[in-house]
Amino acid sequence: MPNYDFFQHKTCEYFPCHQGADPEKFSCLFCYCPLYALGDKCGGAFTYTESGIKDCSNCLKPHKRENYGKIMEKMGDIMDLAKKP
Repeated sequence: MPNYDFFQHKTCEYFPCHQGADPEKFSCLFCYCPLYALGDKCGGAFTYTESGIKDCSNCLKPHKRENYGKIMEKMGDIMDLAKKP
């Protein structure tokens, strides 16, 4: 198994930052999810607040080692968002 697909920062004051997450399997690699900007096309378990803000507090997709490849597959979509029109 490669080492670049998992990282933990156990001394972080928020670790693990999602309630109910298994601390032994929790990856901090994507601390800020790169898929957030994809809105409802991110593929994660999100909801929207009453004011329309995306709430990812119940989503563990970027924090599981086995999802590293799935996240990297969507990086092309993220790069498309940043392209010059």
